[in-house]
Amino acid sequence: MALTKQYSKSKPVCKVTFALPAETVNGAKKVSVLGDFNEWNPTALKKQKDGTFKASVELEVGKEFAFRYLVDNDIWLNDEQADKFVPNGISYDENSVVVL
Repeated sequence: MALTKQYSKSKPVCKVTFALPAETVNGAKKVSVLGDFNEWNPTALKKQKDGTFKASVELEVGKEFAFRYLVDNDIWLNDEQADKFVPNGISYDENSVVVL
């Protein structure tokens, strides 16, 4: 799993790229990222030639955003490279968090 950050030099935003490698999604048809930044509504990750799914989102610097991946509308995954993890308040699972 990959979570990369690219900070803007002229604006207080950071381009965060969410990515799940092919071996993690295991032939999935659809992968989305849901989190505080999109009000927990799915943002689709686009399948790359190598089978990796990716999407980039501009987020405000100085904040933290909880998120999770949803694979084929069935399997929830966290990002192992997240900055931290917090209880999700719904189940015993945790949410990934990106800190900007």
